[in-house]
Amino acid sequence: MIEPVPPQTPPRGFASMEQDKQRDIARKGGQRISQNREYMATIGRIGGQRVSQNREHMANIGRVGGQRIGQNREHMAAIGRIGGQRVSQNREHMAAIGRKGGES
Repeated sequence: MIEPVPPQTPPRGFASMEQDKQRDIARKGGQRISQNREYMATIGRIGGQRVSQNREHMANIGRVGGQRIGQNREHMAAIGRIGGQRVSQNREHMAAIGRKGGES
């Protein structure tokens, strides 16, 4: 059995406007909202919370980032140097390492 097709109604309101006018209205709305920094920050925070709840997605991001950085040997060497400098400035920590090294 073939069901009858309801008659189409002509577009009304926003849908009946020319595309250029629709774009102009949408652009103005986007500008107005993006000027509200507190609102935009809230949107970003909510989006970040939703994404970070996906542990598999976050793990992939970390894995890919680690692989990319790990391929940059110069960058990794610089990180190691900075970490070594910071640790070696902690005289108490270095003394404890020295004592343990002498014990073994």
